[in-house]
Amino acid sequence: MSNAVEAHSLLSEFDVFLFRSGRHYKLYEKFGSRELRVDGRVGVYFAVWAPNAQQVSVIGNFNGWNPHSHPLQVRWDSSGIWEGFIPGLENGEVYKYHIHSSTGERLEKADPFALHAEVAPKTASIVATTWYSWQDSEWMYNRREHNALDRPYTVYEMHLGSWMRDPKDPNRFFSYQEIAERLVPYLQEMNYTHVEFMPVMEHPYYPSWGYQITGYFAATSRYGGPQDLMYLIEELHKHHIGVILDWVPSHFPGDSHGLYKFDGTHLYEHADPKKGFHPDWQSYIFNYGRNEIRSFLISNAFFWLDRYHVDGLRVDAVASMLYLDYSRKQGEWEPNELGGNENLEAVSFLKELNEAISKYFPQVQSIAEESTSWPGVSRATFNNGLGFGMKWMMGWMHDTLSYFKEDPINRSYHHNKLTFSSVYAFTENFMLPLSHDEVVHGKQSLIYKMPGDEWQKFANLRALYLFMYTFSGTKLLFMGGEFGQTSEWNVNQSLDWHLLQFKPHQSLKKFVSKLNEIYQSYPALYEKQFSPEGFFWIDLEDKANSVFVYCRRGHDWENDLIIVLNLTPVVRRNFRIGVPHPGEWELLLNSDDMSYNGSAVGVKKQVSTDPTFWMNQNQSFSLDLPPLSGLIFKRKIKK
Repeated sequence: MSNAVEAHSLLSEFDVFLFRSGRHYKLYEKFGSRELRVDGRVGVYFAVWAPNAQQVSVIGNFNGWNPHSHPLQVRWDSSGIWEGFIPGLENGEVYKYHIHSSTGERLEKADPFALHAEVAPKTASIVATTWYSWQDSEWMYNRREHNALDRPYTVYEMHLGSWMRDPKDPNRFFSYQEIAERLVPYLQEMNYTHVEFMPVMEHPYYPSWGYQITGYFAATSRYGGPQDLMYLIEELHKHHIGVILDWVPSHFPGDSHGLYKFDGTHLYEHADPKKGFHPDWQSYIFNYGRNEIRSFLISNAFFWLDRYHVDGLRVDAVASMLYLDYSRKQGEWEPNELGGNENLEAVSFLKELNEAISKYFPQVQSIAEESTSWPGVSRATFNNGLGFGMKWMMGWMHDTLSYFKEDPINRSYHHNKLTFSSVYAFTENFMLPLSHDEVVHGKQSLIYKMPGDEWQKFANLRALYLFMYTFSGTKLLFMGGEFGQTSEWNVNQSLDWHLLQFKPHQSLKKFVSKLNEIYQSYPALYEKQFSPEGFFWIDLEDKANSVFVYCRRGHDWENDLIIVLNLTPVVRRNFRIGVPHPGEWELLLNSDDMSYNGSAVGVKKQVSTDPTFWMNQNQSFSLDLPPLSGLIFKRKIKK
């Protein structure tokens, strides 16, 4: 057994003041456990917030899990912080906090600030460090440019445990380092600018996909330790790929070792179940009105941006935070002080979060998964917005998938589903997501949402992707969608990589890689991706033919691109297209090209305009439109 707990503190009076006022954004430098040298002796310092506890002690293998052996000392300042130094302990020590609550309960809790945890189903915390000798200085120096809103931003969304597994042992997870060896070259081949990891924070229940978090500061140990995840991020940065993490400040599970009733009271969650319990997820909602909780959550956001060099946070379930009546029936919620259904405390928290990120990490992005018409989600807080950099465009996703599910013979009756989102496309900085939520729970894979025989399914999906990449906004595609995964996503197994032995899947993967390349290569697709000046319809009324024509524009009109979609299986011969500029236009991409397993309907590689007024344009040209296809044309610039 090691020595008794000694008095020691890393917390200044100013630290405690900031914590209690909700303004301490780096609590991870003070709370939790850390190996220190005090008076020449190595040991571990512990600090935990449990204001309603009668006693808090550290238990672990080192003391036989004896709750009476190593009691911490409560601070004199009524902050509710318990702390102390135990000589003889080192990194790697397994521990929990034993909490004797004010009501007499005896609780064993994992450390809310632990940097590492045992592999589930074990639940104890592990003393660890996040020190790492980073080798990504070039990326960090330039990442403001990589993450800017007027730069290409194409995201591969993935779940680490089910992207790829060991073919020799399908039940074995690859480690963070093994993932790095495979993921980095794959993303390079696919030309993605960013990767988004579904939650990597420690979670006890694997099928929750990581969204039921118990260890907010601990990278899940399923794939290795903190430095192993840092290595993965570093390798991505070395190869010019940004990293976004899913972040879940909206709710947490009721596991006995987690945050729920941490000191025997509703400490992290709101005590009122109308505000503190989430009926959909059977989980608990943070008390955003409590200053210490704001410090905890903003510190957690800073932690991943600071210690792990993360380039962005995609904030999960923002709508559930904003509305008091979210997923609640009449009588299950109470209006705010103004009589409305807005959660004013959550609104205030989100604004403070984004203001803090913008101030201290101006080179990163915060991205909201927000499914309602809440105004100004991605507008600055000084303009009464929430301050996010981007917002998922859920309406575009639902309307587009709904349209493409229709048999082409019926699409003329649903024409507006593909055009309606342009009405509100510039009210926010929108990201176009085809996310994991669309390929689970009986919704089918993307390829099987498409109508028709196999050839038509792939042709439809290529046309959908071309529409996605040429519509205004940044892009996100969930893993497997790039090669036409046929089954729904299953968190318990690898993607169906064997499908790539078949030409339709190979060709789709090649096509998505080409779309990513084109999106990054042509400024018309990204320079004004959030501005109405960057997009205009040339023809959105051709319901009879299910043909759509539009133009994308950047800072220089000479770089304009024309996009033509023919979303029926009918070849349109000598179809006239109006264009804004005279001259020669070159075919940049044809989703029906034979190299993408298309039908080989001939499309001219170059067309010249004539002064025929068409589609309200003074110039036009004629060409054959392939079936179920998308075409991109660029102006030929005379040298």
